[in-house]
Amino acid sequence: MLFNQYYLECLSHASYLVGDETTGRAVVVDPQRDIAEYLADAEAHDMSIELVIETHFHADFLSGHLELARATGARIVYSSVAQPDFEFMPVADGEVHSLGEVTLEFRHTPGHTPESMSIVIREHADDEHPWGVLTGDTLFIGDVGRPDLLASIGFSREELADMLYHSLHDKILTLPDQTRVYPAHGAGSACGKNLSEELWSTIGDQRRTNYAVAAPDEETFIALVTEGQPPAPGYFGYNADLNRRNRELLDEGTPPEPMTWDQMVEACERGAVLIDGRDPEEFATGHIAGAVNIGLDGRYAEFAGSVVQPHDEIVLMIEPGEELQAKNRLARIGFDRVLGYLDNPFAAMIEHADQVRRASRLTAPAFAEIRPELGEVQLVDVRNPGEFEGGTIEDATNIPVGQLPGRLNELDPERCTVVFCAGGYRSSVAASLLRRNGFDDVSDIIGGYEAWRELVQPA
Repeated sequence: MLFNQYYLECLSHASYLVGDETTGRAVVVDPQRDIAEYLADAEAHDMSIELVIETHFHADFLSGHLELARATGARIVYSSVAQPDFEFMPVADGEVHSLGEVTLEFRHTPGHTPESMSIVIREHADDEHPWGVLTGDTLFIGDVGRPDLLASIGFSREELADMLYHSLHDKILTLPDQTRVYPAHGAGSACGKNLSEELWSTIGDQRRTNYAVAAPDEETFIALVTEGQPPAPGYFGYNADLNRRNRELLDEGTPPEPMTWDQMVEACERGAVLIDGRDPEEFATGHIAGAVNIGLDGRYAEFAGSVVQPHDEIVLMIEPGEELQAKNRLARIGFDRVLGYLDNPFAAMIEHADQVRRASRLTAPAFAEIRPELGEVQLVDVRNPGEFEGGTIEDATNIPVGQLPGRLNELDPERCTVVFCAGGYRSSVAASLLRRNGFDDVSDIIGGYEAWRELVQPA
């Protein structure tokens, strides 16, 4: 059996290529939208991809099922409960698909979503114990899928949590302890609240260590998995819907178009968002007025999807040579309206120095020292509620960065504003967004709350 796991750190997303080396037949499960790696690996192992299997309609990324189907002729597979707008192969609960020696058993495991399913893999059809199970967003390492993302479209979180409990105990935990567990996400994903950094586990380990699996009864389980979930980024609903649709395909090999300064200015005057993909330190030393800082080295697509609207036009300000990567990473969440990138960006900034701004960044000790002189400073903690509850700076208001666009009216643009996160990435996103929206006196804290705890609180 060929088994490849692909892991995108920036979206905490795992996908899989499973093939039978005796027949050369293979499937891809939960693919990312840019598909070149799957195609290259299948070709390298002389495999033909015949199915593209989706465990559910994903909310946190735009899947590559349509791109793979077009490239390979593979059929797209969903649970028979699903109702996408395109042609697909529905599979029933308990249905088995043979690749030759390798077999795949589909088990309906609703809860995270109504159409969720898991895939039990046997290396040989007559093996007594399964080799592993691909659990999608039903069972994670250390957690289970959150049941609240569909609460607004016909299912309460309690109803989905009830489904999830029975899916786990009646469909997944019936597998032997040695069965390998491979989920669709890891630590950092907003699809759960306690995901491990480990990329696989076993059923036995999850029985022993997973807080949700260990719940003594259904009532306790529902209470555990419906409380304390992180806020879902704003693009989740857009992606969940788009994954059902027959949409345009990604051309992952063609970079965006270069733009002159005047073209960039004209686009921004029409409402396009200028995304500066440099790291916060470089952004602070000089950036184009009105740019939003979302560093390409971080969770670029996720935070773009948190502070930019899906139908906004986008212009990229990016290090030369990184234009295609930036475009494709935005495309992974369906943000396809990239008009282009500013050509020769640093020369353009020098030529138009009157439109370049510096960003105020404060060390934690410096902020502690000058805070008494700032008067009634507006201090905003842009971390998630769970982080905020674990400790924050005195008198801070918690507005997670993904909620900031919809809660700007809670803040006074005339007041001195200081924002912070855990380490400085999210705070730069937030501070730049505030400046774009008319907040003139904005700083963020270098190193965030971790620096505050280490350098200020002990004193």
